[in-house]
Amino acid sequence: MTALSIRDIDMHYGAAQALKSISIECESNRITAVLGRNGVGKSSTLRAITGVNAISDGQISFDGDLLKKSPPYKRARMGIGYVPQGREIFPLLTVKENLETGYAGLKRADRSIPEYIFELFPVLKSMLGRRGGDLSGGQQQQLAIGRALVTRPKMLVLDEPTEGIQPSIIKDIGRALQFLRDKKGMTILLVEQYLDFCREIADDIYVMDRGEIQHAGPASDLDLPEVRRHLMV
Repeated sequence: MTALSIRDIDMHYGAAQALKSISIECESNRITAVLGRNGVGKSSTLRAITGVNAISDGQISFDGDLLKKSPPYKRARMGIGYVPQGREIFPLLTVKENLETGYAGLKRADRSIPEYIFELFPVLKSMLGRRGGDLSGGQQQQLAIGRALVTRPKMLVLDEPTEGIQPSIIKDIGRALQFLRDKKGMTILLVEQYLDFCREIADDIYVMDRGEIQHAGPASDLDLPEVRRHLMV
């Protein structure tokens, strides 16, 4: 079953075209990775999905519903959780307060922090009273993922979750994403440049170059020469 369907979307920043006829299918309960060099349109694709930037043409549907011009907060309520590039946590709020910002779109009865978040990232529980800005980069990334999970998403969208993160925490994040897919039935879409990370956890891949999809297939395709040439710097 398809959770997210992107059909022939274009996006412009003024006169510059960032995305050209992008089509991506994210199947339910699978991890889909979008790869490519810097500046090829990966983050723009996620901003289109989450409603941060408007598309110029094409359509996006989630769970069979067309998103049209739905703003980001409505997409979050529909079940799309977003972990932006750079984490964007609130540095002066405590870890607990950062997590609680995920309550905004929830019914009052659902306003709690799921215990499994602390099972995935135990460091967050031990640092609930510490300010977000005092955490390491890897800990902030775990906090950003935890904050998105507080919203009870059906689908988790992550923009370069391994960027600037130490290897031990990259492994923790990989295990967490696999747990969310395998045990929570979550659909996951991530933008990445770290090939080994994608090879280890992704089910499906899309490779972008110059604002277009150049290849789509299983994660094992990462070893194909015609795929790797689009990823070489």
